[in-house]
Amino acid sequence: MKDNKKIFILTEVILAALVLFLVAVILWEKVGDDRVRVSVVVQDPDDGQWSAFKYGLKMAAEDLGIDLSIVSTGGALTARELEELIQYETDNGADGIILQPVPGSGQSDIEQFSEKIKKKIKKKVPILLAGAGPSRIFPTIGPDDRQMGIALAGELLGDQAGNTTEKVLGILSEYTDPEGVSDREQGFLDGVRDAGVQIRWSVSSRDRKEREEPLGSLPEVDIVVALDDVSLRMAGEYAAAKELHGALVYGIGHSTQAVYYLDTDIVQCLIVPDGFDAGYQGLTEIARSMGHPFHKMKDRTVSHTVLRRDTLFTEENQEIIFTMSQ
Repeated sequence: MKDNKKIFILTEVILAALVLFLVAVILWEKVGDDRVRVSVVVQDPDDGQWSAFKYGLKMAAEDLGIDLSIVSTGGALTARELEELIQYETDNGADGIILQPVPGSGQSDIEQFSEKIKKKIKKKVPILLAGAGPSRIFPTIGPDDRQMGIALAGELLGDQAGNTTEKVLGILSEYTDPEGVSDREQGFLDGVRDAGVQIRWSVSSRDRKEREEPLGSLPEVDIVVALDDVSLRMAGEYAAAKELHGALVYGIGHSTQAVYYLDTDIVQCLIVPDGFDAGYQGLTEIARSMGHPFHKMKDRTVSHTVLRRDTLFTEENQEIIFTMSQ
């Protein structure tokens, strides 16, 4: 009799333990379901130029307890594909979106695209634009493009020590702006306006790559100015292969390959926007908006750093390079 009672009690204890375990699992899943999820949609997110940005996002997600989803795009997207992808993300539980607008669009195109997105999504979620100029539709996060162009011009002119009146330049950018020069290019042109330099050409690196037109086939210049990471890597590749006819390369970039070209003296000067801070601040701003319904997101500007070969190994610059390698 006593043995039967012991077996009964033991059975009850085991059943109670199983019930508690199942309840714990259900509660854990519920807590997991209640976590805020933010989707990040940028063009070709596996490209090295996004490494520091993604690292900043991941660190902020850990600090804030946010489920982060960096959406794989498999390359560049059209405006229509981007719209459909954002619709899918919001329909499937995204509580916030960090979005890079379609590259190569003029500012009015970005505004039209943003207006369409605002009307199309079924539920109201905060949207933050990454790598875009100021927008009247959504807040933005990124560097001051015009100031980076001015800084690049200042570094180039400082190196030339007044010997610029006969210098011939070529400007390389990932996309051409159908409405005119980009803010980066405008800043650079403003910076060299009174220096007497001649701009021989301004072309799109991506168009040339897609048409398989070699950069070295362009008219010879003394200096190639690359205004973004994709263009800088292209110019660095051609310079390393001795196919730029001895032209010096200056540019804006934020990938480890860009730093490699600087370290090997193929690039003379590198302006680096703080991608880590853009990612961290961007996700933090989205989180504030979701946690406080009356919080209005603001445009955020991140800093940039001038890198030279002889300053690469300072503590501050090593921290910047570290974020690019994550």
